[in-house]
Amino acid sequence: MRISDSTYDFLRAIADLVLPAIGALYFALAGIWGFPYGEQIVGTITAIVAFLDIVLKVLKRNYDKEELNEPKNN
Repeated sequence: MRISDSTYDFLRAIADLVLPAIGALYFALAGIWGFPYGEQIVGTITAIVAFLDIVLKVLKRNYDKEELNEPKNN
């Protein structure tokens, strides 16, 4: 399976920046304001980030292998 560079970059930003920031924000606000299910929500976000990281690493490894195996046109 292959995805476009822009899709990969978007998913990488979501996994590396957006979701961890949302998790940290919710965890802090849950402690301050007593929002419900703080641990469950942050745990879920963490699981999603871990899943995305694994999927993106597999996609990148497959992409890199394909790039190495493609003949170069001169």
